[in-house]
Amino acid sequence: MKKRWLLIIGIVVLSILIYSQRISIIANLAERAIETRLSVNHIATLEDGLHLALCGAGSPMAAPKASGSCVAVVAGQRLFVVDAGSNGRSVLQRMGFDPGDIQAVFLTHFHSDHIDGLGNFGVARWAGGDFLSPLPVYGPQGVESVVDGFNEAYAQDVVYRHEHHGDLVAPLAGAGLKAQPFVQPAIGELLTVYSQDGLTVEVLAVEHDPVEPAVGYLFRYKGRSLLISGDTVKSANLQHFAEGVDLLVHEGLSKNLVNMMERAMEKVGNRIGAKILYDIIDYHATPVEAAEIARDAGVGHLLYYHIVPPIMFPGQEALYLNGAEDIFPDYTVGQDGVAFSLPANSDNIIRTRDGL
Repeated sequence: MKKRWLLIIGIVVLSILIYSQRISIIANLAERAIETRLSVNHIATLEDGLHLALCGAGSPMAAPKASGSCVAVVAGQRLFVVDAGSNGRSVLQRMGFDPGDIQAVFLTHFHSDHIDGLGNFGVARWAGGDFLSPLPVYGPQGVESVVDGFNEAYAQDVVYRHEHHGDLVAPLAGAGLKAQPFVQPAIGELLTVYSQDGLTVEVLAVEHDPVEPAVGYLFRYKGRSLLISGDTVKSANLQHFAEGVDLLVHEGLSKNLVNMMERAMEKVGNRIGAKILYDIIDYHATPVEAAEIARDAGVGHLLYYHIVPPIMFPGQEALYLNGAEDIFPDYTVGQDGVAFSLPANSDNIIRTRDGL
């Protein structure tokens, strides 16, 4: 009995001691966790090859797992971003990437949901990296106006950060964005806009009328390839250049679900919402059409992104696909954080992350 009471008293004393020191213990654990997190260079952990991660799988429609359009591509040890939708920078960091490592941004077109996070990327790359030149932003003609607008909007922020942090953190030479415009290539043609360290980035025209110009991007690196569609209807030109690519990242709008939402908007008297939903149907590809492209082009894997409407409830994915899974079974319906690796000079297509 005495031993039992001594044990109980010991446990109580130890508990009191731990409780009294809880802040110190938590602080020590937090400090170690922060050091561990900051010491990890996620890009350095990737084997040589072409890698893709969705930093934004969604559209303008709000969703917890589908931020604005944003695709991160790593070739070797170099990080690039295709489109800069809202919340993309935060998602990128949650995946373990440092925005300070971004080499360039490529824009597919100038709809707001593809550019509204651009200023955030520019600041994070400038103040978080060690570049002495602005962030290059590649895009079809018109990108100059977009870049000029963001630079003007962030001009005072540049002044504040430089005055606060100085040249070590925020050198004026590296502030802002720099437009890298190109002319949209004709149907049937590819235009090389970037070629360095074994990576080639080519541009192809897509169809997103009345939005013009609108393009997709084809990345090639050490025997591997991936094509990012941007927003488009089913496009013969895109299918032509998707022939044999390892990974096709294609947008997908579910007409049956959007029509369902439109009818609901009409019933509750939201005529503006109903009109928007009616209007968006005719300039996006459906999941079935994307699957047909993937099948006919003989791609390795199909990743759906720019998901419309967002997948929000159990069973909705089946309604979204609407039979696309039977047309092309090697697919993934994207969400923020989904990632793939294409190791150099191999045929492997590895899904490395299912989401955040």
